[in-house]
Amino acid sequence: MADDTLPDRAPGSYIPYGARPYYLPEPLPPEAEIEVDRDLREALEGAIYELGRLEGVSEETTNTTTNPIVYTSLVRREAVESVLIEGAKIELEDLFRHETLDNVEVTKDVQEGLNYESAVIEGAGRVDQTGAITIELLDELHGQLLQGTRHDGETIGAFRRQPVHLPPPETLADPFIPPAPGRITELMDDLIEYVQTGGPYHKLLDVGIVHYQFETIHPYSDGNGRLGRLLITLQLIEQGYLSKPYLYPSAYFNEHKVEYVTRMRAVSEEGAWEPWLRFFVDGIRRQAADAVERTDELRALRRTYEAKYGHEKTAADRLAMRLFQHPYVTTNEVAEFLDVTSQTARNAITELEAQDVLEETTGKQRYQEFKAVDIFEILTRSFE
Repeated sequence: MADDTLPDRAPGSYIPYGARPYYLPEPLPPEAEIEVDRDLREALEGAIYELGRLEGVSEETTNTTTNPIVYTSLVRREAVESVLIEGAKIELEDLFRHETLDNVEVTKDVQEGLNYESAVIEGAGRVDQTGAITIELLDELHGQLLQGTRHDGETIGAFRRQPVHLPPPETLADPFIPPAPGRITELMDDLIEYVQTGGPYHKLLDVGIVHYQFETIHPYSDGNGRLGRLLITLQLIEQGYLSKPYLYPSAYFNEHKVEYVTRMRAVSEEGAWEPWLRFFVDGIRRQAADAVERTDELRALRRTYEAKYGHEKTAADRLAMRLFQHPYVTTNEVAEFLDVTSQTARNAITELEAQDVLEETTGKQRYQEFKAVDIFEILTRSFE
């Protein structure tokens, strides 16, 4: 229950404010020492190892024929999972479909996914070039995340001006009240200084500490979850663990959504840093390993396709090989990138449908759309 009493280890305090007090986190680093025990050290070692493997994937796929599908699929998986946490209804195919089709109607949820994709690519590129994560950059990325998804007059690209109540992860619990608007600027200045200078703990632990602090401050009127998870990727790039946004941590947080929120709240109310950081670091490890596994499967699939279709004697052969650049297609698009007639494109699609390489997705007789079955099976398989 939110009242004026918290244990000494809690990294903040409740401040009277209207009907309910708000939670004011202490500046970073945490005053109470975080114990890095054997379990947490092992989690760190595992995460560092898997991030190294993932960065190796990034280096190996540069300028290769598998790179387009690897890069876009990993970025888009993060985009989809991050907006799914917020309750959106979206699938990975939706982002590929938007890329393929002209003048397609875009729902608010799909727009949020598209916005996240563009924001994470923009942010990663900026941090890679400048090495700097700033409030100005976060404001700009916040504007990108919410572009076209909000009503006029609501605050976008700037800190919120109104108090907010966050629903609890469990029923019957009290809502969480982040800091009052007047405290946000000082808290965010401190947060960014910590991001830029670091603290007494391992760099990966700092990422988890910063993520907790950002979500607790809740500086914007909307989009804090998405921007906070995007900040994880930016920090990993700034710290040199990744050169491109290949990690999709939101998949892990989405799979363990209640625990994700509960463990952060336990930091605020109990000072339970160690359980939160073990959870966070293990999520980084598992998602990096998952990204490497899916990339390896895509490579193996491409080798299988090369053995069967790599001679490219027919239009169907050429289409099969180009599915690694265009896994979601229409007849018109196939005709265009193969430079063939519409009839030849239809014949190639029909041939690959018969081989279960392509599958029609609309159920219509006209304006049909097709997805690459084997590729999407790898991309959309549930996180394990």
